Amino acid sequence: MQAKKSLGQNFLIDESVINKISNSIKANENDLIIEIGPGKGALTKKLKDKSPLVCYEIDTDLKIYLNSLEDAETKIIYKDILNANIKEDIKYLNYERLFIVGNLPYYITTPIIKHLINLNLDIDEMYFMVQDEVADRYSANYGSSEYGSITLYLKYFFNIEKLFKVSKNSFNPVPKVESAILKFTKRDDKPDVNKDDYFKLITDAFRMKRKTLKNNLKEYDLKKVEAILQKNHLNDTIRAEELSEDFFIELYNFLFERNKNG
Repeated sequence: MQAKKSLGQNFLIDESVINKISNSIKANENDLIIEIGPGKGALTKKLKDKSPLVCYEIDTDLKIYLNSLEDAETKIIYKDILNANIKEDIKYLNYERLFIVGNLPYYITTPIIKHLINLNLDIDEMYFMVQDEVADRYSANYGSSEYGSITLYLKYFFNIEKLFKVSKNSFNPVPKVESAILKFTKRDDKPDVNKDDYFKLITDAFRMKRKTLKNNLKEYDLKKVEAILQKNHLNDTIRAEELSEDFFIELYNFLFERNKNG
């Protein structure tokens, strides 16, 4: 079967990489794995040995590969993950931990991850194959050029680790870019903030990446922005990419909480 460019299909064919991904996922029979985009089932076959499995595949032409993998513990649902009612689909299942695994279409990687977060599924761990430069952006540390608002957004929910790179030659057809496996682990120490206000703040802070933090936050109380910069011995020319999550939490508390408290 030919891969469909319209669906961003690149089938993973390197058995050593498939085993490496599978070995990274420490699920057991008491857990549940959701696989996004099982394709021809190369990884699915490994995941079946770990725990009950629910797979979402948008391409019904792949039934010839996947239908034989269905059984009492493995369900294949032919739907776009962005339109699937996952909560409804898994509500009858009993499990201790929820894992989500997928080789995500690179052109909609971020929308899929944001969609999963917005479903409030109480996800314990996620393992995703993504474009290598996207992996660097998601897992970046402050001070690096890859660090941005999406880094801080995802960091609010998960600790993110880049496990290993995957050569483009591990796929058929061969994509134009290198890939990497990311591990997302549920964060139990989420910052105590109003999410809407906090996410707007970090989005605004990175709006124009070449501008200083102060220039990007002109709509906020600049005296308070300056006060937090001075408190942390930082100059007025600093940019958002040079500032840690702790700084943004402190800035948020000063701009919003103290303001609310008068």
